Amino acid sequence: MFIGLISDSHGVFSPEFREFLQDVDEVWHAGDFGGGLDLETEIAAFKPMKGVIGNCDDRRLLDRCPMFRFWDCEGLKVLMTHIGGSPGHYYPEAGNLIRQYRPDIFVCGHSHILKVMNDRKYNLLYINPGACGNQGWHAVRTALRFHIDSGKVHDMEVFELNRR
Repeated sequence: MFIGLISDSHGVFSPEFREFLQDVDEVWHAGDFGGGLDLETEIAAFKPMKGVIGNCDDRRLLDRCPMFRFWDCEGLKVLMTHIGGSPGHYYPEAGNLIRQYRPDIFVCGHSHILKVMNDRKYNLLYINPGACGNQGWHAVRTALRFHIDSGKVHDMEVFELNRR
């Protein structure tokens, strides 16, 4: 499966990001869609999507995007929530979810910092795609795409775009 991963769009889904994600099978959005309910609807119409609600999102989005998601993707257990922290510094709620579900991949957003790393303590791949929107302090907008096949993540690519 070919996955596109974004977060912290804050109401913006630029044509450049659409082009980068054009060939993916599914988009994962790690919260803070922004734009009320409209942007989530727009992304879900673009590609099949799994998303979680962020701290800046309209609470009506909870009907479609829960606080966290846990699912199987090509033999890997995936856990996604918006506010996660990072390895060694997980937010308490995220740490509890990691210990409860024991995912192979943990996805979060919120920090606007692109970070991908192995967490040896919990034996998982930590992924934060940074922010694809303009709101925040980050200088570069980012997204990821990668393949998951037969229990393996491979061919991860980073997309970067200067803020406008």
